[in-house]
Amino acid sequence: MAANDVPENLTYTAEHEWVAVDDDVATVGITAYAADALGDVVYVALPAVGDTVTIGDVVGEVESHKSVSEIFAPIAGEVVAVNDRLEAEAELAGSAPYEDGWLFRVRLDGGTEHLLDAAAYAAHIADA
Repeated sequence: MAANDVPENLTYTAEHEWVAVDDDVATVGITAYAADALGDVVYVALPAVGDTVTIGDVVGEVESHKSVSEIFAPIAGEVVAVNDRLEAEAELAGSAPYEDGWLFRVRLDGGTEHLLDAAAYAAHIADA
């Protein structure tokens, strides 16, 4: 998937994370734009199930051969799942960011109105 592909069904942060909400649980991952900028992902540190996160908290990191990038909580709530596959297959975060490379899931404790829609995120990365 090209870095400029922005799925319409997701919302986004200016820090290049995506959020998909299903009822009261949000799935979080990094965008293709972020994955492209990072290069080959070699390590992912995720929050623990049961952690409570607040918008803007640093909850993990994604490491590549090029750099280390912090993961910020795009929404508030309790972490209810993490993508255990990333422990052995960290590269999925970069190669399949919208599919098998999701990072963690949060039971929402608040809204998502602050997130960018696809058009706004596309404009944000066009200006980068």
